[in-house]
Amino acid sequence: MTKKIVILGGGTGGTLVANRLHRHFKHHRLDGEAVDITVVDRDDHHMYQPGLLFVPFGLAQHSEIVRPRKAQLHKDIEFVESGIDRVDHHGDTVYLENGRELAYDVLVIATGAQLAFDETEGLTGPGWNERVFTFYDITGATGLAAALEEFEGGRLVVNVVDMPIKCPVAPLEFCFLADWYFTERGIRDKVEIVYATPLDGAFTKPTASAKLSALLEEKGIHLVTEFNTGSVEMDDDLQSGKLVGYDGREVPFDLAAVIPMHSGADYVGRSEGLGDDLNFVPTNKATLQTMAKENIFAIGDATNVPASKAGSVTHFEGEVLVDNIIRFLEHRELESTFDGHANCFIETGFGKALLIDFNYETEPLPGHFPAAVGMPLLKESRMNHLGKLMFQWFYWHALLPGRDVPGIGADMPKAGKQLPNPNKEEEAKV
Repeated sequence: MTKKIVILGGGTGGTLVANRLHRHFKHHRLDGEAVDITVVDRDDHHMYQPGLLFVPFGLAQHSEIVRPRKAQLHKDIEFVESGIDRVDHHGDTVYLENGRELAYDVLVIATGAQLAFDETEGLTGPGWNERVFTFYDITGATGLAAALEEFEGGRLVVNVVDMPIKCPVAPLEFCFLADWYFTERGIRDKVEIVYATPLDGAFTKPTASAKLSALLEEKGIHLVTEFNTGSVEMDDDLQSGKLVGYDGREVPFDLAAVIPMHSGADYVGRSEGLGDDLNFVPTNKATLQTMAKENIFAIGDATNVPASKAGSVTHFEGEVLVDNIIRFLEHRELESTFDGHANCFIETGFGKALLIDFNYETEPLPGHFPAAVGMPLLKESRMNHLGKLMFQWFYWHALLPGRDVPGIGADMPKAGKQLPNPNKEEEAKV
C-alpha cells in the first residue's frame, strides 16, 4: 500500500513542506507503507516574491528572482503542471484542469493569495500600467521601473486597497525606497510621497506602527489613514488621477503604486465547503488543520489564520505543519504549537533596514534577534539591511529545501527581547 500526499501550490509553503515530508519519509517508513508526494501548480515559474519590491528601483531583475519550480523539489517528488479545477473533499480527490484526477490521503492547500484587481472600480481601466501600477506582480513591477525612471516630479501615491495583503510591510518599504531613489536622483524636493492605507496607523501592531509612523514623518512622507479605496479615476488627459474613498475623500496622484485587494485561489471557491467568502481556507491557527476535513491542512497565504501573510510565517508554519501531518498519518494527536511567529525585515532606504519579530500575542519589541547577541529589533541598521539582502540566498538554499536553521525554530524567541514587565503595568493601573 502507498499513502498519497497531494500538495496544491508550488510556492514557498508547498515547496518547503514537500521537501520536509520527503526527507522524513525517506528515513522513516509509515508502518511499512511508502509515501508518494505530488505537488501541483499552474506553471513552472517559482518567484522570490520579496524581490519584486526591488525591481521598480533597478535593484533586482526578473531573471534574478525567478527559477523553475520543479528544480526546487527533490527529484523523487512528482511535479504536475496544471491549473486546479476543484477539490472534492468528500471523495478525497483533486480534479485538475488538464483532466487528471488525484486521489489523496492527505491534502495540503498552499496556493497562496492572488490579486483581486476587479474588486476596485477603475483600477485596471484607463491609465493602468501607464500612471497606475502595482509592484505585486512582475509585469507591474517592471512597468513601474520605467515610470519611476521617467518621473521628474509630482505626487506619488502608494495605496493599500484593503487588508489582508501579502507582506504587509512592503508598501511601507516602497515609500522608504522611493524617498531614497528620488534623493539619489536629486529631485526629492520635487516629489510628494503619500501613503494611503485602510489602517488607523502605519501598521497593524501599535508598537511598530508608532515607530514606522515616526519614520514616515521624518522622511517627509504624508500618511493618510482609514482610507478605503472605492475607485480609481483618471483625468481626461490620462496624465493624473485620483483615488476616491468610500467616504468621499479623494487622494490625487500623478503616479500611483496600488496594492490591490487579495483573495484566495479561484478553485477554492469552486470547492464546496473548502473556503470562506474571499476564498481563503478556514484553518486552525495553532495546528494548521483546516476546518473542512481532518485530512486537509493549509499553510501560508492561502489560510485565514490571523498571522501576517509573509514568507517568514510560512517558514515557521512549515515545521509545525509537517509534524502534524506525520502525527495525523500515524494516528497521533496533533500539536497546537504554531504561535503566529513572524519575522520581517523592513527596508528603510539608504542602506538601512528595521527588523521586527512578533507572534499572535506579543507585539514587536526592542532588543535583538534571535538572542541577546544578534540583529537589532525596531531599530534602523546596516546589519538589518544586509540581513534582508542575504535572505534571498537563504530562501533558495535553506528555506525551500526545508532545512532546519540552528538557533531559529518555529516559536518566537523571547531571548534578547525587552519584554514588558507585567508588575509595572499593574502598578500603573493603580
